[in-house]
Amino acid sequence: MAEAILDPDLPIVDPHHHLWDHRNYPTAGGGPEHPFMTAIADARRYLLDELIADASTHNVRATVFVECGAFYKADGPLEMRGIGETEFVNGVAAMSASGIYGDFRACAGIVSRADLLLGDVVTPVLEAHVRAGGGRFRGIRNSASFNEDKDVLGPLNRVEAGLYHDGKFREGFARLGPLGLTFDAWLLEPQLPDVIDLARAFPDQTIILDHVGTPLGRASYEGRLPERFGVWRDNIRQLAKSPKVVVKLGGLAMAFCNFPSFLSEPRAPSEQLAAEWAPYIETCIEAFEPKRCMFESNFPVDMGACSYATLWNAFKRIASGYSADEKTALFSGTATKTYRLEF
Repeated sequence: MAEAILDPDLPIVDPHHHLWDHRNYPTAGGGPEHPFMTAIADARRYLLDELIADASTHNVRATVFVECGAFYKADGPLEMRGIGETEFVNGVAAMSASGIYGDFRACAGIVSRADLLLGDVVTPVLEAHVRAGGGRFRGIRNSASFNEDKDVLGPLNRVEAGLYHDGKFREGFARLGPLGLTFDAWLLEPQLPDVIDLARAFPDQTIILDHVGTPLGRASYEGRLPERFGVWRDNIRQLAKSPKVVVKLGGLAMAFCNFPSFLSEPRAPSEQLAAEWAPYIETCIEAFEPKRCMFESNFPVDMGACSYATLWNAFKRIASGYSADEKTALFSGTATKTYRLEF
């Protein structure tokens, strides 16, 4: 049974979702399918219609798209193929901005990917994204997610250790600031020192930490969330000392975290989700304050634990004790400011 929507008039800006058509998405390979793939099995297609259906369950006013390898160009120079994703998403944003779907503004901000390992010569790629974004392009995400236990990430094993320390990466990273672009960082909890070091090396660059730093609870980390909570908390507090870092509160429904609610049957209610996630979210809010925190859906990836409606109900339960101004920051204000949204 669907839950009643809590605080249905509260305005929301969802600063992290994807759009894709992954009809041919690869699985983990010869063995059993990775839980990440199981979680998104019912969302191989997630485009504007699906996003509107989800967003309409709450008062979602606007969203930010974050890169996921969707609709890259099939030809042309490799470094430029990702421009296809920005072109695609800008088209979706233009559809939404027409008003025929109501006041909701999908993809008011766009975060895509450019290979910052190109170093200084990444500038033409960044400039091409800006042009393709039609005034909506806001930044780049390069995932550094890595673990020596390959079963942690499964099909998302894509980079080697130490990406954010690489000299060529940092050359490319330095090109973001002059273009006014943000940087979304996705990495795993044991790697948090990497983004701490990056933020200290570039104190004027806006960095958004995705998914509260992705605590790990699967494969060789199964059952170790309580054991590693203190390590995670200490690193979050260190990262918060860099004033240009912002954190996204979400992503805790992913396979990598492996909370009891993940793939549970029956589906976990928002009360359970709030109880599981609150220690991480409340720690981030304490460290960063609401003005540098924003709730995110991470949909459709996070559908492995819940529906979009239930996810935002869980966030509203966690935030129930905060003031009206703090709730505004957490649910819309920080996202609007960080990504310079206009809607």
